[in-house]
Order: sequence, then structure tokens, then C-alpha cells
Amino acid sequence: MLLLCGAGLYASAFMANKSWRAARGEVRGPSVVKSPRAKLFGGLPNSIVGLAYYLGPVASLGFLDRPVVWDAALAAALAAAGTSLYLAYSLLFQTRRPCPYCWASHVVNWLLLLILLFGLRPS
Repeated sequence: MLLLCGAGLYASAFMANKSWRAARGEVRGPSVVKSPRAKLFGGLPNSIVGLAYYLGPVASLGFLDRPVVWDAALAAALAAAGTSLYLAYSLLFQTRRPCPYCWASHVVNWLLLLILLFGLRPS
């Protein structure tokens, strides 16, 4: 789980940097960070939300045996996986831009959900 969160943090940090460069006009040509779907949460880049999200499971690792922590982690993972489903659809059928960092984040989100559902249930 820690390795997955590390991969998600890396992908989110890369895309956050690209978003900031795009905001300064330093990204030429089309890019997923210029898409309206790159800011789903109140004008905040999705990558910033991702940075915050991936820190959550890391912080909760020692406490996932507690039902309230596991429930919160599961709710966050469900939200992340649902958002990833929407964004993956968008990448394929609307934005139509390659984004390996986006796909890496989507895979991480889906795997984190699966780990919580099938591997780390509290007693």
C-alpha cells in the first residue's frame, strides 16, 4: 500500500508541476492539464487533490485495524476510484490525449480500493 501511495504521490506531483507551468503559460500545445476536467474540485487542479489523497492512506496505515479509520479510508478510496473512472472515460472519449501519469494514478486508485476491500479489513 505504501508503494502504491508513493507512485500516486509521484504522479500527482508531476502533474501538479505541469498544472502550475500551464497556468504560467509555459506548456505549449494541448495538454490534459488545460482541459476543464483537470479541475473538478472548485477550480483546484485534480493533482493537488491527489497529493492530499495519497497522504491519507499513508497516515492511516497503522490504524486501519480500527473500523472508523478503515471506513474513512474506504470512503476516500471509493471516491478516488469513482473520480478515476470518470477521468479515465474522459481521457479515452473526450480529451483524447495521452497521459501516462493520469493512467498511473487511476490504476493506483483502483488498486488501493481493491486492497482495502479484499486485503485490509479490520477484525
